[in-house]
Amino acid sequence: MSPVNLSLVNIRAAIPADIPFMMDLERASSTAAHWTEQQYRLLFQKAGEAAERLVLVVDMLPGGGPAAEGSISPSLLGFLIARHVAGEWELENIVVAFTARREGLGKQLLEALLARAWKTNSEAVFLEVRESNTAARSLYQRAGFRQTGRRKSYYAEPAEDAILYRRVLSGPFSQ
Repeated sequence: MSPVNLSLVNIRAAIPADIPFMMDLERASSTAAHWTEQQYRLLFQKAGEAAERLVLVVDMLPGGGPAAEGSISPSLLGFLIARHVAGEWELENIVVAFTARREGLGKQLLEALLARAWKTNSEAVFLEVRESNTAARSLYQRAGFRQTGRRKSYYAEPAEDAILYRRVLSGPFSQ
């Protein structure tokens, strides 16, 4: 895929119709958290939910360029899922289409989460990531996240440690 023109992408709230496209992108990424369709559907159910959810997608605006290879949506390039609990946000999943990586889309999604966390007067954003996922770890570190711990053998297939990161929100999210 040719470079993504960031002025031709749109970050928006996901809708239930995005689920098949999100699942397609997630399945194509070995480092993504793999969820069932039912888990995705539950993201859009509000009744009785204990945690506020943020589900964002990034897609190409009409006429914005070629589709992401391997995506059944001609325009979906990535997504982010986070939940808000007790004054903190947890990044649960972030995926960018393989052919659109290293174009700033992950950074834009992460900045949207940090902006939401700031607007909700949250104390921090936290996450865990596979130890081998050096690209994601670099993104988080550049965004001001600091390593806070490790969970031994947290991931399966393959077994791997999770590295824990946290970003304290003591001022505007941009540093």
